Amino acid sequence: MNRMKELPVQERPYEKCLKYGARMLSNTELLSVILRTGTVGCSARDLAGKILKSRNHESELLSIMHLEKEQLLEIKGVGNAKACQILCIAELAKRIASEKALKGLCFDMPSTIAEYYMERLRHLEQEQLYVMYLDSKCNLIKEHCLTTGSVNRSLISSREIFLEALRCGAVSFVLIHNHPSGDPTPSRADISVSKEILTGGQLVGIRLLDHIIIGDRQYCSLNEQNLLH
Repeated sequence: MNRMKELPVQERPYEKCLKYGARMLSNTELLSVILRTGTVGCSARDLAGKILKSRNHESELLSIMHLEKEQLLEIKGVGNAKACQILCIAELAKRIASEKALKGLCFDMPSTIAEYYMERLRHLEQEQLYVMYLDSKCNLIKEHCLTTGSVNRSLISSREIFLEALRCGAVSFVLIHNHPSGDPTPSRADISVSKEILTGGQLVGIRLLDHIIIGDRQYCSLNEQNLLH
């Protein structure tokens, strides 16, 4: 059976959702409802199953978070429209997680900063470095994605960090970046670059509070580990 309407009514995802609620649908059924249509010889449910199993990942749902547009387009039956739908699902999931974590954000507690960035960064396959700029009361003024790529001296511009801090009137800041390996253990480069930026901040009176590294469901705070002294 390749068409949804050929399925028994009680097995059709739309009807199941309306009668029993979305929580009663499988992952494949949930995705098929969002996709709405399949392709020739492949129902929306079959296509959803193909997408969820397209990567060798311990979790079908988490595999969606790792799929790039080019990878989605390689799946037979997925065009630009469906690729866009799936990318938007992943982005919504990240934003929902960040929005929830934002309410508990406390810059004296590295765990709350890690929670805020966890879903945004832990699925990435390359490093991203963010700067959170704070005012004199430790309130967030703005966040800025500084670099994408390896976090090292050639990509981190201390000058750019401090110029932006001066522009927005920040008196302190926090660095956050991810390790695509999932292991948040800081490298020698992570530590040495952080110390250089710390020293630069002391010279201009703008304090580096912490450098937090995001792994897969875990994090490392260089300040908590006494690696910024």
